[in-house]
Amino acid sequence: MKLLPSGMQAHLDDGTTTLAWCWRIERADGAIFGFTDHDRPLEIAGMSYEPDTGFAASEIRASADFSVDGQDAEGALRSDRITETDILDGRWDNAAIEVWRVNWEDVAQRVLMRRGNLGQIRRGKQVFVAEVRSMTHFLNQPVGRTYQYYCDAELGDARCGVNLAAPSYSGSGSVAAVSGDRTFTTAGLGGFTANWFALGRVEWTSGANAGRRAEVSIHSVAAGVATITLIEAPVRAIALGDGFFIQAGCDKQFATCGAKFGNGVNFRGFPSIPGDDTIVRYPTQGDGSTGQPL
Repeated sequence: MKLLPSGMQAHLDDGTTTLAWCWRIERADGAIFGFTDHDRPLEIAGMSYEPDTGFAASEIRASADFSVDGQDAEGALRSDRITETDILDGRWDNAAIEVWRVNWEDVAQRVLMRRGNLGQIRRGKQVFVAEVRSMTHFLNQPVGRTYQYYCDAELGDARCGVNLAAPSYSGSGSVAAVSGDRTFTTAGLGGFTANWFALGRVEWTSGANAGRRAEVSIHSVAAGVATITLIEAPVRAIALGDGFFIQAGCDKQFATCGAKFGNGVNFRGFPSIPGDDTIVRYPTQGDGSTGQPL
């Protein structure tokens, strides 16, 4: 049961209420936004909650078990606050959100209704609907390491230890030609062997996609000209002259870790783990399955 502040409880007991919904959203990049379904701005704890975003709330869905509780927030797509391209870029994915019920005549009378994260975001032509997931959604996420053949570290993180800023593992260039929505050529990477940047990452430094990142699918080289194919097409079209910074990729295998990065000592997988065939095979005469310990 939720305990209400005395002033808020008195306001509700009065029978005539002046209530509004307020949402405080903090994205992974640190940007913080405040929205309300009231018709004027509300100043709460030094933060302004904007009224003209078209935000509206559904009922709060709650259960007594450990299933994920939810609520939907619907709002308008606006060029200066919430844009379709930012949603497609994933900038709002898993953003932390607080849902408040506020007395707009006295904002000191408020109660936190829910704290969670943004889940699925559905887009229309002019509006979006965002799912607000409760904190129990973290119980559905795996925690800890997995006993597996491949490395479970992220290339360049503290567990991996590879310095991706080194000239041998990174490069820069600009788009010389575009073929398709996710393939382009550049003359700035001719010193690297083919597939050196496969499974790596591109960060756009200029052009319409500046500041955004993409993953590399294929890196090929022909006559000193490198061709890069991305896993997914950027939200905005690639254009001639767009600048980028690119980092090497890793396929998470022990052989690659040692040969490409000289980092086998930090490999975070289990390359000697027995495969599925080891589990199902049985001793027979004339082959290596003698029944002895492996």
